[in-house]
Parts: sequence; structure tokens; C-alpha cells
Amino acid sequence: MSTGKVRIIGGYWRGRYIQVADVPGLRPTADRTRETLFNCLGQRLDGLTCLDMFAGTGALGFEALSRGAQSVQMLELSPKAYEVLKKNRDHLGQAPELGLMEIIKTDAIAHSARLPAQSVDVTFIDPPFAEEVLFLKALKEATRITKKEKGAFIYMEHPKTVHPEELLKVIPEFGDFWEIQRTIRSGVAIGSLMVPKAR
Repeated sequence: MSTGKVRIIGGYWRGRYIQVADVPGLRPTADRTRETLFNCLGQRLDGLTCLDMFAGTGALGFEALSRGAQSVQMLELSPKAYEVLKKNRDHLGQAPELGLMEIIKTDAIAHSARLPAQSVDVTFIDPPFAEEVLFLKALKEATRITKKEKGAFIYMEHPKTVHPEELLKVIPEFGDFWEIQRTIRSGVAIGSLMVPKAR
């Protein structure tokens, strides 16, 4: 059911490991990428509400909770990955110092479409690389539901064939509110950190 482990690199669960589900196309966000990402964000996510749209291994969601997020909602459609996410949650355990964690077996796009506009501080997007159509759909929802204020951000991990700056241009309602602050490269994956434009 699992094919390896991923290490949480900071916060309350620092040094703890989570299992990786044996699901085709599932790629945990690399340690180095997560370290660079959270360095950009100032290490801590205290008080922030987070949505992990394609949770997969949960590497980003668990890392966010470990670093002080007020709440993390992880969305995952694969039954195998969903079960491993729950096992990882139980393995890590809860503590008064940690925020609320919710793991939901659902379609990420449909679920996000039901959320109110500007209702989360942080959105993680990391769909299966083979399904490129999901990137535009996910980013469209993310730009709608993520707050457009300082401290909020969208992080999207994508293959080199996907260009977030071009996707933002074709999201007329909300795309113009966002800009790419940082690009993180790791093997075949590229991470794009998007923040609200200063106004």
C-alpha cells in the first residue's frame, strides 16, 4: 500500500516521517523544494487556513500544520492515497499546539467550487502531471477562494510544459490579482509561488 517515506522538515513534527501511497503518478514534493518554499514564507504559517487541493502524500498539508497553520483541509480522490493520508494522520497524532486537520475523499475541483470566495489564506495545487487540464481548472478556483491580501499565497507544482503566468492571463475574473513571486526547480517539477499583487 505504501512505497516509501517522506520526512517533515520543520515545526512540531520536524524529523517525523509519513508514508507514500502506492498510486501511479503520485509524487511527494521534494524535501529541498518544501524547505525552499517555507523559507520564502518565513518558516511559520501561524493562524493561516490552508487548502491542499490534491493532497497525495500530504507532504505540503502536514508540513503546513506542523508549522503552525490554524487549519489544513486535505482533498484527495484516490481511495488508496486517502487511506494512507488517514494512517499518516493517526501515526503523527494530534496535540493542543496543532491546528485542525481535515482529510476529505473528494474531487478537488468540485469541492473547491463550493467554497466561498476569499475563504482561505493558502492554497496548494499539485495535480497529477499527466492530467494537464487540471492545472487551469485548479488555478481558476484557487485564485477565487484564496484571500487577496498580504500573507496569502498560492503554491502550484507543475511540469515544465505548464506555465502558470500564461494560465493567470486566461482567468479573467481573478487571475489579474496574482503574480509569481518565486520559482523553485527540482528535477522534472517546477514550483510556482504566487502572491497577491500590491494595490
